[in-house]
Amino acid sequence: MIKISDSARDRLFQLLEKDSENNSYVRVGVESGGCSGLSYKLDFDNIKQDDDELIEDNSIKLLVNKKSFLYLVGTTLEFSDGLNGKGFVFNNPNASRTCGCGESFSL
Repeated sequence: MIKISDSARDRLFQLLEKDSENNSYVRVGVESGGCSGLSYKLDFDNIKQDDDELIEDNSIKLLVNKKSFLYLVGTTLEFSDGLNGKGFVFNNPNASRTCGCGESFSL
């Protein structure tokens, strides 16, 4: 399961509202890259693929492909707009090591 914090939900609703005709899902995933080996990906989509898991949490519909889902189980998606930066943050309990910017990780 992937959780969506209230701050992330509010920001995602704002972004989805801007392009609501074309996007009804938030797509999260993991891809190779970054200084720790794997990096997070967040995008918007309007099509659910056959290999996607559909997760609904905090009124947000998330799409995660099955391969990425294994890396993201237990993760909480948050949004920070504080002094340390602004953006979405993946709090992943499965990550054994993360880079300084928090955008990549390894298991």
